[in-house]
Amino acid sequence: MRTSFNGSRSDPGAVVYTRATIDLASRDVRIDDVPCRNLEDVLGGFGRSFQILAERTITHAFTPDNPLIVNTGMLTASNVMTGLRTYFSAYSPLKVSNKGLPAAIWSAGSCKFGPKLKWTGLDEVILEGRADVPVYLVIRHSEEGPRIAFEPAGDLLGLTCHEKIMWLRDRYADAHFAAIGPAGERYEDCYMASVALSTENQLRSGDDKCRWAGRGGMGAVMGYKRVLAIVAQAPDRITKLKPEIRDINKAASSGPGSRKFREKDKGGLGGTWSNYEPLEKFHFVPQNNFRPTGDGKPELMFRDHVQPQFVVKAESCFRCGINCHKNVYEKNADGTRGAFLAKFDYEPVNLLSTNIGIHDPRKAAALISLVDRLGMDNISLGTTISYVMDYNERHPGAPILNGARFGDFDKARELVEGAATGRFPEVGRGVKRLSESLGETGYAMHCKGLEFPAYQPDTNPGYPWAIAGGHMSMATYMALALEGNTSLDYWASLITERGLYFVRDDLLGLCKFAGVTADHAVEGLKHESGFEVTSAELLAAVRRAFVRALWLERKQGYDRSDYTLPSEVFDRPNPNLGVPPFVTREFFSQLSDRVWAVFDREIDEIARA
Repeated sequence: MRTSFNGSRSDPGAVVYTRATIDLASRDVRIDDVPCRNLEDVLGGFGRSFQILAERTITHAFTPDNPLIVNTGMLTASNVMTGLRTYFSAYSPLKVSNKGLPAAIWSAGSCKFGPKLKWTGLDEVILEGRADVPVYLVIRHSEEGPRIAFEPAGDLLGLTCHEKIMWLRDRYADAHFAAIGPAGERYEDCYMASVALSTENQLRSGDDKCRWAGRGGMGAVMGYKRVLAIVAQAPDRITKLKPEIRDINKAASSGPGSRKFREKDKGGLGGTWSNYEPLEKFHFVPQNNFRPTGDGKPELMFRDHVQPQFVVKAESCFRCGINCHKNVYEKNADGTRGAFLAKFDYEPVNLLSTNIGIHDPRKAAALISLVDRLGMDNISLGTTISYVMDYNERHPGAPILNGARFGDFDKARELVEGAATGRFPEVGRGVKRLSESLGETGYAMHCKGLEFPAYQPDTNPGYPWAIAGGHMSMATYMALALEGNTSLDYWASLITERGLYFVRDDLLGLCKFAGVTADHAVEGLKHESGFEVTSAELLAAVRRAFVRALWLERKQGYDRSDYTLPSEVFDRPNPNLGVPPFVTREFFSQLSDRVWAVFDREIDEIARA
């Protein structure tokens, strides 16, 4: 991005970003400098890409008219710590309205692919149409500007995400990579395919340590377009660290915002894996398809229980001091570190172990690693598998698919492989479609077609208003455990105010785990780009972007019937939860009225703009 301020340093029109539009069918490449229309354009991420998607009329995700937008935030590749994010946006094959229309979504991943892409000279890439044969794209920095080449991808077909990245690593120096796995290649059968982003640790060690743009099936859209990988090749362009940015980074790496994700010996709580303990205190850890039993078995996956059996090492993304990655290795006989097994985060650990009745960390690691290699979203896949197992428990005489039931590791593994290879498209196409085909939707754990992360819907009536996943785009998922408030006023305010601002960093290019304050974000923009904005203006832009996403859902046929919870939440309150049930039909109806009274007015303003 470049600026040409003529007086005011707050004018979006003075900011220009560089976009490559690639017609995959004709192989025509157009590179344009695009002036920003508003603050959302300046900030980037989904704030910009959703404005582009709003201009399209898309009735099916797998159509040449559905673009795949790959972009960055204004602070991606900056010196602000965790300024590493890359965003993949499109109309989703997985997130659909009850009318069957795909919804706009974005998915984000960290480490060095985003900076490398930006250092090629591009802020955004739009993939239009569809290639006639499988290809990978090479985006290079040159003295004349960014250059883009098409390369045949026959040698990449069938390789896992990690294998593709290693193959590319051996051929392209000073580069980072985005790749899909076998699941993305079988996009017609696997709508939950994701995009793997290479990491410094992975390229150096050879271990399978990708980061992920996981939610919403962006890997399936990439697979439909027959783009198996993207190479971003450029020299690093790291500028001198200013004192103001050093102070921001110090606050991010050691302050309260990142405390949850740091190691305990650095004053932290130990990462997302540590969610097990405060949630299990109230029996809120999902078990057996989000139906906690109160039997204490989730404790078997607590870090303090698992760690003695393995070596757990905290590692990080490029230039990040938080060290949020909890990588699990075999432990050699002498106690030293052995082979890498998997990265343990709360979501995949729960949804591929405890929530499917498995309480063995080694088996969990095997499933997590398999899902990653095949290139699928752990959340969507794990939640769909738990539905399959629940259905079979309820119908022992007429099970579906391979008859998997809770606790059966071998059959769980078979479902994972079958989802990626097309043997079990019923799983790969997600729990909404599967449950509707079976006529049993009440315990299908999703909202608007996107499967739940590992937080009980009984404790989170904010789920339906999340726009890109219930724990990444609406900060209500831990509220009951942390704050204990069940009042209508509290939840209406939480959803329409504090909760929605969780998407701020999905415009800026920052990782949420840093917990950067709005004031620090504003300072970061000022000192890294020269662009000046107040905290209030920044948050107003974030709110507009969020409401625009709700408007886009409405454009795609969503109505109030889509914004609900699985009926089991209302009809079968779980007596094992550590608090009395509060999400009744009456409560939820009143909450919906209150929330829509706020959002409807703002959606109308967006529609008129």
